[in-house]
Amino acid sequence: MPASPANDQFELVCVIVNFGVGSKVLNIARESGIPGGTVFLGKGTVESRLLRLLELSDSRKEIVLMVAGRAQARAALGELNRVLRFDKPNHGIAFTTSVSAFMGMGRYDYEDTAVRGGGEDTMHNAIFVIVDRGKGEQVMDAAREAGARGGTIINARGSGIHEHAKLLNMEIEPEKEVVMIIAQSAIARDIVLAVRDGLEIDKPGNGIIFVQPVNETYGIR
Repeated sequence: MPASPANDQFELVCVIVNFGVGSKVLNIARESGIPGGTVFLGKGTVESRLLRLLELSDSRKEIVLMVAGRAQARAALGELNRVLRFDKPNHGIAFTTSVSAFMGMGRYDYEDTAVRGGGEDTMHNAIFVIVDRGKGEQVMDAAREAGARGGTIINARGSGIHEHAKLLNMEIEPEKEVVMIIAQSAIARDIVLAVRDGLEIDKPGNGIIFVQPVNETYGIR
Protein backbone atom coordinates (compact mmCIF):
# COMPACT_ATOMS: atom_id res chain seq x y z
CA MET A 1 0.00 0.00 0.00
CA PRO A 2 1.67 3.29 -1.08
CA ALA A 3 2.25 6.10 1.37
CA SER A 4 0.50 9.42 1.09
CA PRO A 5 1.95 11.98 -1.35
CA ALA A 6 5.41 13.16 -0.31
CA ASN A 7 5.54 16.22 1.91
CA ASP A 8 1.76 16.62 1.75
CA GLN A 9 -0.29 17.40 4.84
CA PHE A 10 -3.99 16.71 4.93
CA GLU A 11 -6.52 19.29 6.03
CA LEU A 12 -10.21 19.11 6.80
CA VAL A 13 -12.16 21.73 4.88
CA CYS A 14 -15.41 22.79 6.53
CA VAL A 15 -17.85 25.01 4.65
CA ILE A 16 -21.12 26.21 6.22
CA VAL A 17 -23.64 27.63 3.77
CA ASN A 18 -27.35 28.22 3.45
CA PHE A 19 -29.61 25.27 2.70
CA GLY A 20 -29.40 24.21 -0.94
CA VAL A 21 -25.89 25.54 -1.59
CA GLY A 22 -24.02 22.40 -0.47
CA SER A 23 -24.10 20.78 -3.91
CA LYS A 24 -22.64 23.94 -5.44
CA VAL A 25 -19.81 23.83 -2.87
CA LEU A 26 -19.02 20.23 -3.86
CA ASN A 27 -19.04 21.12 -7.58
CA ILE A 28 -16.67 24.06 -7.11
CA ALA A 29 -14.37 21.96 -4.92
CA ARG A 30 -14.38 19.16 -7.50
CA GLU A 31 -13.26 21.61 -10.18
CA SER A 32 -10.42 22.60 -7.83
CA GLY A 33 -9.27 18.99 -7.49
CA ILE A 34 -11.13 17.72 -4.40
CA PRO A 35 -13.06 14.66 -5.63
CA GLY A 36 -15.79 14.55 -3.01
CA GLY A 37 -17.15 15.39 0.41
CA THR A 38 -20.04 14.90 2.81
CA VAL A 39 -22.97 17.25 3.37
CA PHE A 40 -24.68 17.47 6.78
CA LEU A 41 -27.84 19.35 7.66
CA GLY A 42 -27.85 21.79 10.55
CA LYS A 43 -29.19 25.10 11.73
CA GLY A 44 -27.43 28.37 12.33
CA THR A 45 -27.82 30.77 15.22
CA VAL A 46 -27.51 34.56 15.13
CA GLU A 47 -26.91 37.26 17.71
CA SER A 48 -29.89 39.51 17.06
CA ARG A 49 -32.10 39.70 20.15
CA LEU A 50 -35.00 40.96 18.02
CA LEU A 51 -34.82 37.95 15.72
CA ARG A 52 -34.60 35.62 18.70
CA LEU A 53 -37.70 37.21 20.24
CA LEU A 54 -39.51 36.70 16.95
CA GLU A 55 -38.23 33.08 16.84
CA LEU A 56 -36.54 33.81 13.50
CA SER A 57 -32.98 33.29 14.73
CA ASP A 58 -32.58 29.74 13.39
CA SER A 59 -31.91 29.11 9.71
CA ARG A 60 -31.31 25.86 7.88
CA LYS A 61 -27.70 25.28 6.98
CA GLU A 62 -25.64 22.74 5.09
CA ILE A 63 -22.23 21.77 6.45
CA VAL A 64 -19.83 20.39 3.84
CA LEU A 65 -16.79 18.42 5.03
CA MET A 66 -13.95 17.54 2.64
CA VAL A 67 -10.41 16.25 3.14
CA ALA A 68 -7.53 17.16 0.83
CA GLY A 69 -3.84 17.97 0.77
CA ARG A 70 -2.98 21.39 2.16
CA ALA A 71 -2.23 23.05 -1.19
CA GLN A 72 -5.35 21.55 -2.76
CA ALA A 73 -7.52 22.53 0.21
CA ARG A 74 -6.38 26.13 0.17
CA ALA A 75 -6.77 26.45 -3.59
CA ALA A 76 -10.33 25.15 -3.25
CA LEU A 77 -11.06 27.57 -0.41
CA GLY A 78 -9.83 30.48 -2.49
CA GLU A 79 -12.08 29.50 -5.40
CA LEU A 80 -15.06 28.93 -3.10
CA ASN A 81 -14.54 32.38 -1.61
CA ARG A 82 -14.29 33.94 -5.07
CA VAL A 83 -17.55 32.37 -6.25
CA LEU A 84 -19.63 32.35 -3.07
CA ARG A 85 -18.32 35.65 -1.63
CA PHE A 86 -17.93 34.70 2.01
CA ASP A 87 -16.89 38.29 2.66
CA LYS A 88 -20.53 39.32 2.29
CA PRO A 89 -22.90 38.93 5.26
CA ASN A 90 -24.90 35.68 5.40
CA HIS A 91 -23.03 34.09 2.48
CA GLY A 92 -21.44 31.45 4.70
CA ILE A 93 -18.13 30.70 6.36
CA ALA A 94 -15.29 28.31 5.61
CA PHE A 95 -12.25 27.13 7.52
CA THR A 96 -9.61 24.40 7.58
CA THR A 97 -8.13 22.33 10.40
CA SER A 98 -5.21 19.91 10.36
CA VAL A 99 -5.79 16.16 9.94
CA SER A 100 -3.38 13.68 11.54
CA ALA A 101 -4.05 10.81 9.12
CA PHE A 102 -6.48 10.10 6.31
CA MET A 103 -7.74 7.10 4.36
CA GLY A 104 -10.63 6.78 1.97
CA MET A 105 -9.56 8.27 -1.38
CA GLY A 106 -6.91 6.07 -2.92
CA ARG A 107 -4.84 3.54 -0.98
CA TYR A 108 -2.54 5.11 1.59
CA ASP A 109 -0.67 3.72 4.53
CA TYR A 110 -1.56 5.14 7.92
CA GLU A 111 0.74 8.13 8.23
CA ASP A 112 0.49 10.91 10.78
CA THR A 113 0.95 14.12 8.76
CA ALA A 114 -0.04 16.70 11.36
CA VAL A 115 2.42 19.42 12.22
CA ARG A 116 3.70 19.05 15.82
CA GLY A 117 4.76 22.49 16.92
CA GLY A 118 6.47 25.10 14.80
CA GLY A 119 3.37 25.47 12.64
CA GLU A 120 1.67 28.68 11.76
CA ASP A 121 -0.07 30.63 14.51
CA THR A 122 -3.84 30.38 14.55
CA MET A 123 -6.20 33.21 15.47
CA HIS A 124 -9.30 31.03 15.77
CA ASN A 125 -10.35 27.75 17.31
CA ALA A 126 -13.17 25.40 16.38
CA ILE A 127 -15.11 24.35 19.49
CA PHE A 128 -17.27 21.24 19.23
CA VAL A 129 -19.85 20.44 21.93
CA ILE A 130 -21.89 17.21 21.78
CA VAL A 131 -25.02 17.17 23.95
CA ASP A 132 -28.46 15.58 24.07
CA ARG A 133 -30.97 16.86 21.55
CA GLY A 134 -32.66 20.02 22.76
CA LYS A 135 -29.65 21.31 24.67
CA GLY A 136 -27.89 22.95 21.75
CA GLU A 137 -29.54 26.29 22.46
CA GLN A 138 -28.41 26.06 26.10
CA VAL A 139 -24.87 25.58 24.82
CA MET A 140 -25.21 28.66 22.62
CA ASP A 141 -26.66 30.75 25.47
CA ALA A 142 -23.67 29.88 27.67
CA ALA A 143 -21.24 30.46 24.80
CA ARG A 144 -22.71 33.87 23.99
CA GLU A 145 -22.34 34.96 27.60
CA ALA A 146 -18.62 34.23 27.21
CA GLY A 147 -18.31 36.16 23.96
CA ALA A 148 -19.26 33.77 21.16
CA ARG A 149 -21.00 35.48 18.26
CA GLY A 150 -22.83 32.47 16.86
CA GLY A 151 -22.62 28.80 16.02
CA THR A 152 -24.07 25.94 14.02
CA ILE A 153 -26.13 23.11 15.49
CA ILE A 154 -25.93 19.72 13.73
CA ASN A 155 -28.27 16.83 14.44
CA ALA A 156 -26.51 13.55 15.28
CA ARG A 157 -26.95 10.25 17.11
CA GLY A 158 -24.87 8.91 19.97
CA SER A 159 -24.14 5.55 21.51
CA GLY A 160 -22.27 5.11 24.76
CA ILE A 161 -22.50 3.49 28.14
CA HIS A 162 -24.58 6.36 29.54
CA GLU A 163 -26.70 6.98 26.47
CA HIS A 164 -29.13 4.07 26.17
CA ALA A 165 -32.78 3.99 27.21
CA LYS A 166 -35.22 1.11 26.83
CA LEU A 167 -38.69 1.07 25.31
CA LEU A 168 -40.55 -2.26 25.28
CA ASN A 169 -37.22 -3.95 26.07
CA MET A 170 -35.63 -2.39 22.97
CA GLU A 171 -32.53 -0.21 23.33
CA ILE A 172 -32.99 3.30 22.04
CA GLU A 173 -30.03 5.49 21.10
CA PRO A 174 -31.03 9.09 21.87
CA GLU A 175 -30.51 11.83 19.33
CA LYS A 176 -27.69 14.32 19.87
CA GLU A 177 -26.84 17.82 18.82
CA VAL A 178 -23.33 18.84 17.82
CA VAL A 179 -22.72 22.54 18.36
CA MET A 180 -19.84 23.98 16.35
CA ILE A 181 -18.52 27.41 17.31
CA ILE A 182 -15.66 29.27 15.62
CA ALA A 183 -14.14 31.70 18.10
CA GLN A 184 -11.05 33.82 18.45
CA SER A 185 -8.34 31.93 20.29
CA ALA A 186 -8.22 34.62 22.98
CA ILE A 187 -11.75 33.81 24.16
CA ALA A 188 -11.98 30.11 23.29
CA ARG A 189 -11.05 29.02 26.82
CA ASP A 190 -13.70 31.29 28.35
CA ILE A 191 -16.34 29.81 26.05
CA VAL A 192 -15.34 26.23 26.83
CA LEU A 193 -15.40 26.83 30.58
CA ALA A 194 -18.74 28.63 30.40
CA VAL A 195 -20.32 25.75 28.49
CA ARG A 196 -18.72 23.18 30.77
CA ASP A 197 -20.02 24.85 33.90
CA GLY A 198 -23.41 25.85 32.49
CA LEU A 199 -24.29 22.34 31.28
CA GLU A 200 -22.29 20.42 33.90
CA ILE A 201 -20.36 18.63 31.16
CA ASP A 202 -18.09 17.05 33.78
CA LYS A 203 -20.94 14.80 34.91
CA PRO A 204 -21.18 11.41 33.11
CA GLY A 205 -23.55 11.41 30.16
CA ASN A 206 -23.95 15.19 29.98
CA GLY A 207 -21.82 15.62 26.88
CA ILE A 208 -18.30 16.21 25.63
CA ILE A 209 -16.30 19.19 24.38
CA PHE A 210 -13.24 19.23 22.14
CA VAL A 211 -11.32 22.04 20.50
CA GLN A 212 -9.27 22.17 17.30
CA PRO A 213 -6.98 24.91 15.99
CA VAL A 214 -8.16 26.58 12.78
CA ASN A 215 -5.58 27.10 10.06
CA GLU A 216 -7.40 29.42 7.65
CA THR A 217 -10.79 31.14 7.64
CA TYR A 218 -13.15 32.90 5.26
CA GLY A 219 -16.32 34.77 6.19
CA ILE A 220 -15.54 34.96 9.92
CA ARG A 221 -15.56 38.51 11.29
